[in-house]
Amino acid sequence: MKSRSCLLCVVVVFAGWLSGCSTKGDGHLHYGPIDESARRPAGLTGENLFMPMDLATPTDRRLGSGAPGPAYWQQRVDYDIDCRVDTENDAISASERITYHNNSPHRLDYMWVQLEQNLFNPESLGAKSHAPGGILHGRLTFEGGDHVESITAGGRDLEYHVYDTLARVELPEPIEPGGTFEFEIAWGFEIPPYYRRMGVEEVEDGKIFELAQWFPQVCNYDDVHGWNTLPYLGRGEFYTNYGTYNVNITVPATYTVTATGLLQNESEVLTPTVRDRLAEAMASDEPVWIVSPDEVGDASLRPRTDGEMTWRFRAEDVRTFAFAASDAFQWDACKADVTDRDGSVRAVRVQSLYPKEAEAWSADHEDGGSTRTVKHSIEFYSDFVYPYPYPVMTNVNGPEDGMEYPMIVYCAGRKNVRGMQGVTDHEVGHSWFPMIVNTDERRHVWMDEGFNTFINIYSRADLYGKPIDFERHKRQTIEVARSKNRQPIALPPDRMWNRWVGNLGYRKTAMGLVLLRELVLGHERFDTAFGEYVERWVFKSPQPDDFFRSMEDSAGMDLGWFWKEWFYGTGGVDFAVTDARLAEDGESGYVTLKNLGEVVLPVPYRVTYADGTTEDHRLPVEAWASVNTWRAVFDAKGREIAKVEIDPEGLIPDMNLRNNVWKR
Repeated sequence: MKSRSCLLCVVVVFAGWLSGCSTKGDGHLHYGPIDESARRPAGLTGENLFMPMDLATPTDRRLGSGAPGPAYWQQRVDYDIDCRVDTENDAISASERITYHNNSPHRLDYMWVQLEQNLFNPESLGAKSHAPGGILHGRLTFEGGDHVESITAGGRDLEYHVYDTLARVELPEPIEPGGTFEFEIAWGFEIPPYYRRMGVEEVEDGKIFELAQWFPQVCNYDDVHGWNTLPYLGRGEFYTNYGTYNVNITVPATYTVTATGLLQNESEVLTPTVRDRLAEAMASDEPVWIVSPDEVGDASLRPRTDGEMTWRFRAEDVRTFAFAASDAFQWDACKADVTDRDGSVRAVRVQSLYPKEAEAWSADHEDGGSTRTVKHSIEFYSDFVYPYPYPVMTNVNGPEDGMEYPMIVYCAGRKNVRGMQGVTDHEVGHSWFPMIVNTDERRHVWMDEGFNTFINIYSRADLYGKPIDFERHKRQTIEVARSKNRQPIALPPDRMWNRWVGNLGYRKTAMGLVLLRELVLGHERFDTAFGEYVERWVFKSPQPDDFFRSMEDSAGMDLGWFWKEWFYGTGGVDFAVTDARLAEDGESGYVTLKNLGEVVLPVPYRVTYADGTTEDHRLPVEAWASVNTWRAVFDAKGREIAKVEIDPEGLIPDMNLRNNVWKR
């Protein structure tokens, strides 16, 4: 009977909306807009929101369905890197051979290269424009930056010009469509002491080096912007090409190295004991000690302890490369089980490397353990989003607060178990956005941070065995809507206020996707559409319009009103219920709902009758197309209405809850 009354409500409401009937206060049963004074003034939310979205014109590269088309292309760049870490002077010296594959239909006459270490030069744009507390932690005294020794091709010097964190390289001849170009760069830098994304930390048993965004990398050339040359200012992260990396890392023989990719020379740098323990871990669901707390610095677990050793890693189909090295690492590992699309189950090595100060990370911690969290994240997201495609995932504890790279993440928390679990789950979640779905983090922070924060909500609920918790996301969504100088989600992160990046790019975006899943589309419809978006863009680079179109195409619903208000608008939500009563026929009931905010949504509401029974109803979003007051009718079966409550499940980030309840 409850479902029948809900259906009647929807039918009656839609009939009223289409007929344009109104209630004149004559006691008879009417429905729809109250009167013409309730109509929205021209130009305000409703009429603009329900106009078609102004999206990019579809092409054979990016289809109107939101899928990549038959003419879609993207560049590929492969790297062979040799580097040495000077652990005494905290410096890097390196060289690389880059193979550029021009898969575009365009001739390229020059090339742009990222020199992200130049951010740490006190004269850089990022150093001079960032507020204290940002990536440089407000300190501008470090004389850092890349020292480029040479850029050559075929043994000949190439002309290049450095502009802040970019270098324009003049090519000896154009790279034709379908062609390749090989060139070499030799460079070095002092590792910055400002612990953001990379750095050095001294701990009780030695030093920890975390190196990321550390090598000259070719800018992405795509079909939307051409060469992507936004400077590295610190907040916007990166947008790069997929490629294969062969990286040789030379460190003192007492150091352990972990990195993006698979270690290629285990027999040279790991003892038989360590290799046997790693094999044991690949058959275990619980962490196995590879190097236990008592074995840190134990010479018997090293092939040798004098001189240097070179660790060789290979990674395929990744968008960058990062590594960590230390003589203070404890190390534990186990397996995660990933079920591929064909139903086969594959074991992924999940592991953690950390100093003894990181108590919450320990495999022996009764309530914690980093590797258990990594295992849960890999398995959950593989089922919820897409099967994890790589053979390993490593969590490293060191100077960086929290940052993600292919197959390796950095997290800093050491004592608090929940804090460690939260950061670890978030950083591992980035394996899907943007490591697998390669979004442009310099322009669209919400497409990686926001999507990741959204899936984190469901992973944490599963980890702790509790209902989903999005209260922080609701609170911050309301906070930005109430602020004096509001900003939209769609701004590039380097153009957002420092404190709004988290509120907008992370939490408001995630809150929007929760509303789509829990309120607008429902689980089945959302999961199908979101999964289709991921499947279409695995190892490709979608733009915002591709996401919007793909979701609408797969879900079969026009969501333009939602994209416009949530991602490009700055308004807030404020629904109110102002009246409820029985109609003159003595059977039907109606409630008067108002939209006092700038955002439209479907409005769920619960009716409580005088006899204590309740019914849940829902006003469809279409009701707000041209008015902001609506009288919704339902079959009350003659029962007296005692109470009406908007959004009884607490899904909507409503700025004023005091007008959400009406009582007789």
